[in-house]
This record gives sequence, structure tokens and C-alpha cells, in this order.
Amino acid sequence: MPTPVYAIALGSNRRGRHGSPEAEIEAALAALGKVVAVSPVLRTAPLGPSKRRFANAVALIESDEDPPALLGRLKAIERGFGRRRGRNWGARVIDLDIVLWSEGMWGERRLTVPHTHFRERGFVLEPLLAVAPDWRDPVTGLRIRQIAHRLARR
Repeated sequence: MPTPVYAIALGSNRRGRHGSPEAEIEAALAALGKVVAVSPVLRTAPLGPSKRRFANAVALIESDEDPPALLGRLKAIERGFGRRRGRNWGARVIDLDIVLWSEGMWGERRLTVPHTHFRERGFVLEPLLAVAPDWRDPVTGLRIRQIAHRLARR
């Protein structure tokens, strides 16, 4: 049986101990484990109150962890990079989110897969399109390329 694959969104808009936001993403990729594909890094305008531009990417990783276990590991990586809980949309050294899971959907109080808002976020869809254009969203049944096309038309 093949190992499950996750699409992980990576974002940074603050220098950390590894250097620039791009360097923080590179270091986070090394911490993720079995990375099978990585998108190019995209520079995007911030959402919300932050003034700093973001570096964004998507990685596909293989993992036997269930979504809550992987989420716990991602949060530990964020803490290790110096991320602290604070206001939403603020500057951050690293942000790691589970976007999709090859096993379909997962839903519980603190975690929903696929990510609830990924279909509306070009800074996630554009890198995701580079590594998984034919991956189907288990909620809508649409391929990533179709979702990205619809968002671009808006």
C-alpha cells in the first residue's frame, strides 16, 4: 500500500535564525521529512495587518501519520523556528499548514482537511498548481488546475 501524501503550505515573511523568509522555507523543508516535490517560492502581498511580503511554497510529503499527528509535528517545527502564538495574519518566521491529504478528508474540532480556505488563496493555489495540478479536491471533486482557473477568473 502506498504511503499517504500530504500537501503542506509553507509561508514566511520575517527573518529568523536561518536568514531570509526564503531561507526559513528551505530550512522548514528539511525539517518536514520525506519531501517528494516542492514548488518554486512565490513572493506575495500580505493579507491582513502585516506589512511584509510573504514567501510562499507548497511541498508534497509522504507520511504515515494521521492528520492530527502531522499537525502536532508541524506546530512543533513552527515553535522550533521561533513562532509564537499571536494575532492572526501577523508577521511570522514560518507558517506550516496541511492543505490536502491523499486519503481524502479529515474533520474534527481543531483540524479540517482539506484546508478550509485553500480554494480562495492564490498564494496557496499557485504553488500547489506547480506540484499537483491534477490532485482532486475531495470536497468539490475539482482538480487543482480547475480551482486555480476559477480563482484567476474572479
